[in-house]
Amino acid sequence: MHDLQPKPSTANPRDPRTADRSSSRRDGSQDASVRSLSSAPSGSSRSVSNRARSTAARSETRAAGARSADARSTGSGSARGGRRGAGGPTSGGFDRRPLFIVAAAATLLCGLFALTSGGKGDANTIAAAAVPNTAAPVADAAAANAVAGNAVAGDASGSVGAAVGAATDAAAAADPELALGADVSVTPAGEVPDLDGSDLTATDSCLMDVLSVRIGDTGQSVTCVQQALKDGGYYTGTVSGTFDDGTYAAARAMQADRDLFVDGVIGRESALSLGVWPDEESFVTHTPPPPAGAVDLMGYPMSSVASAGKNAPALPPNSGSGRRLVYDRAGQRLWAVGDDGSIIRSWLVSGSKYSNELPGAHEVYSRSEMSTAWNGKAYLPKMVRWLKTDIGAIGFHSIPLHVSDGSAYQTEAELGTRLSGGCQRQAVRDANFVWDFAQVGTPVIVV
Repeated sequence: MHDLQPKPSTANPRDPRTADRSSSRRDGSQDASVRSLSSAPSGSSRSVSNRARSTAARSETRAAGARSADARSTGSGSARGGRRGAGGPTSGGFDRRPLFIVAAAATLLCGLFALTSGGKGDANTIAAAAVPNTAAPVADAAAANAVAGNAVAGDASGSVGAAVGAATDAAAAADPELALGADVSVTPAGEVPDLDGSDLTATDSCLMDVLSVRIGDTGQSVTCVQQALKDGGYYTGTVSGTFDDGTYAAARAMQADRDLFVDGVIGRESALSLGVWPDEESFVTHTPPPPAGAVDLMGYPMSSVASAGKNAPALPPNSGSGRRLVYDRAGQRLWAVGDDGSIIRSWLVSGSKYSNELPGAHEVYSRSEMSTAWNGKAYLPKMVRWLKTDIGAIGFHSIPLHVSDGSAYQTEAELGTRLSGGCQRQAVRDANFVWDFAQVGTPVIVV
């Protein structure tokens, strides 16, 4: 395995003690001047520097002749040694290596910017762009370039991060002070980026699996509600899965605080506000529009959201027997069932946004060919009532019409979505069918 850090040479330019001995002998006066410069007190640095430069100039003049003669007598080997010594810290008293390393680091960042901006190139080009070999005397920077080249060449995917990391490490090994001042932030290869987002809570993965919960209920849906109430600061008790008095009080407080209907029951609107209501569309079954002129098993024309017989969705379990109407709150669907259990007709409705559609067995108790909503703003054609509440009646009727201009509140295409305040809205053809089918006393099963 190759060493990542460059091995020190026998003529380390950082250490004057290991410099070429022939150069030291030739430049003895220069070495002495540098030693006097480095050991001078700070208070006299300017005068010492001037004297050192003057002495170094005279020494260099004398040494030039000696080097010329020595070069002729000893050949090219000594000449190379002289150049090697000149690159060290004794050349004029100024160490240029940190400048070369800084230049290498700056070039590295420029190369990285070019690569991330869409530049193309092979491994050698990337290595050269990352850390160029700026000068022969800078052995550490050259070693950093070689390390970067090896890192990139060994990465078949062309990972720039590996080259940058290796080159930065090599540069830091060459000059620890440079490493201390560096501020290069690169996400390591294979690591995920920092995450920036909203805080997660336990309710993010918890949804109700029933349409409403109230005092006395138990189960996972109650657990979800309690945790959501706790996260909202309304509930301080234990998340037990039992809808107790504390949960009831917290539910009422939440509803009052958020301008919801205050009844302590967590239905659709309260669950939506708490973020625990499931995806309603997953409960709704859409059937293809029937062909033009299609009729149900009793001969009534069908709407665009109606089906009949074997083409209709199956009845939900535990939905009674005999001639009846069956309403599935989750699926937003009605069935008209004959005495023999056949599905005469089935269609989508728009039911209540609230938890006021009580499940169980009911029956039609009142009918009005035209009714007006409690607020006086809507006409409700073909109203068939099946439930009384403290604040009004709930029943099946045609899509309501604005009193002001007679326009419809919604389209048939929107049926299957909860939009009403309590009743179940129907397409005109489906409402006409129910008006004839559901006389007073007709059973209504709500699931």
